[in-house]
Amino acid sequence: MKGDKDYYRILGVPRDASLDEIKKAFRKLALKYHPDRNPGDKEAEERFKEINEAYHVLSDPEKRRMYDLYGTTMGSGTSEGFGFSDFGFNVGGFEDIFSEFFGDIFGRSSRSRAQRGADLRYRLEITFEEAARGAQKEIRFPRQETCPDCGGNGARNGTAVETCPVCGGRGQVSYQQGFFSVTRTCSRCRGEGRTIREYCPRCKGSGTVMREKKITVRIPPGVDNETRLKVRGEGEPGKYGGPPGDLYVVISVKPHPLFQREGNNVICEVPITFPQAALGAEIEIPTLEGKEKLKIPAGTQTGTEFVLRGKGFPVLNGYGRGDFVVRVIVEVPKRLTKRQKELLREFENLSKGSQGPLGKSFFEKVRELFG
Repeated sequence: MKGDKDYYRILGVPRDASLDEIKKAFRKLALKYHPDRNPGDKEAEERFKEINEAYHVLSDPEKRRMYDLYGTTMGSGTSEGFGFSDFGFNVGGFEDIFSEFFGDIFGRSSRSRAQRGADLRYRLEITFEEAARGAQKEIRFPRQETCPDCGGNGARNGTAVETCPVCGGRGQVSYQQGFFSVTRTCSRCRGEGRTIREYCPRCKGSGTVMREKKITVRIPPGVDNETRLKVRGEGEPGKYGGPPGDLYVVISVKPHPLFQREGNNVICEVPITFPQAALGAEIEIPTLEGKEKLKIPAGTQTGTEFVLRGKGFPVLNGYGRGDFVVRVIVEVPKRLTKRQKELLREFENLSKGSQGPLGKSFFEKVRELFG
């Protein structure tokens, strides 16, 4: 900081001001320019820093004496470089220190002890069809629940839970360090704010017991592997009146023997014979809704896809559906009878010089490459 700053002017006090007057002025200005009261105001933030710097010097007798003599705290013509580390805290620590100093003005000194319960995770395996259509599934899982014997307070039935005599139920103890009040977790109650003389024999003072919970979960149509379904309030119970956690059901979809999923589309590879591909045919195919008829045109090549629009997976939590794609694979027989071989040789002889478009394209490219 510059050595020519007038700390008395910054705090608005005379040079002979007492420590109480300096504290009073600091309190008033810190309230006015605190960042919480001036969000996004850079000018107020800089003013707040100056106020803290001035108070840091003028509230310390030795630093104030050096400042009055030399205009700095170093006793030489150069000025001391102040930073927020000089005050024992950084910018991010203003809230905690000033909430202790100014009480509830910034709404932080009176903190609720209520604690939200822990979230739970459950992996649920469903079929391919259930993922497509949706389902209702009953699941069972272990979780901590409020102890029925002590009602969750951890004390033996008939005995009382007492306020911690050290912290007075706050869970924290404070001590003075200079002008500021420093707060620490109470070592007697470990932050609980209460003490128990006789623990509940059932929960051993924890306030919860492990039980199996049974609920029904609705699986919406269109879920996929790793889809997370949130079931509110079915996690573990909160403490000190806090809300319960949530249950996250993570979906695993069993592989299907015939279908594969690509996004919201369903792919089904269907084998057909060479005569069916060459002559054309009508075949029966499986779909998500059951069996359907599919017409195979004459001259169908292996890998040809036929698309059934809107027969795939529903869009999860949305509108519309994917497609059902039938990909035909022309199957070549591995074992042939003597008569079948004779007929194929006859067909080969009759087919000489009449290549299809794929064969013609391929051999034309070979001639182009190798002359």
